[in-house]
Amino acid sequence: MISQTTNTPFDASFCPLLTPSSTFTTAWTNSFCLAKKKAFKLKEDIRVFADESMSAERLVIKARQIVDFSAAYDVVDPAENRKIGALRRKGWKSLVRDSWEFLGEDDQPIAVLAEDSMLMSLLRRLLCNLIPQTYHVRQNGKTLITYRQNFNPFVLKIRVSIDPDSRDIIDPRLVLAGGILLAAIEGRQK
Repeated sequence: MISQTTNTPFDASFCPLLTPSSTFTTAWTNSFCLAKKKAFKLKEDIRVFADESMSAERLVIKARQIVDFSAAYDVVDPAENRKIGALRRKGWKSLVRDSWEFLGEDDQPIAVLAEDSMLMSLLRRLLCNLIPQTYHVRQNGKTLITYRQNFNPFVLKIRVSIDPDSRDIIDPRLVLAGGILLAAIEGRQK
């Protein structure tokens, strides 16, 4: 589903005030994915499809609990009905600087996703959220993945840079789920 590309576009159209469900599209060179949030659900439920016909489901991203503060989101491969891993938001840390954990199938931490810097995150929260965000996924100090938001006040656009060696560490489907969750959860807070 995700190629070895190191700089991949990830576009998200997200407008929670106008529509109860949102659409995300990404072109991971060889494939196209469309993710749809289930409308009017108390817990986040996002389905990723292979194309616009929404006939072939590729991923399911579901919140474990209703409250979003320190929520964990399971990422499931519906074809195998198997949990690939999860992403867990670090609640208190995310108040000042967004922080998430990538978890493996056994819920053990694999890597940490964090907003670029404390200063920039404070500026975004206090002065202006028009400053684009950058997130780094690190393991033992090494950057594996970077999610970089492009400036666009109307459509959330994120570019993902992937270290080719990270495929052995983080399942590429978790990388996709991470981008979708950043767009859906963090984008909703703007």
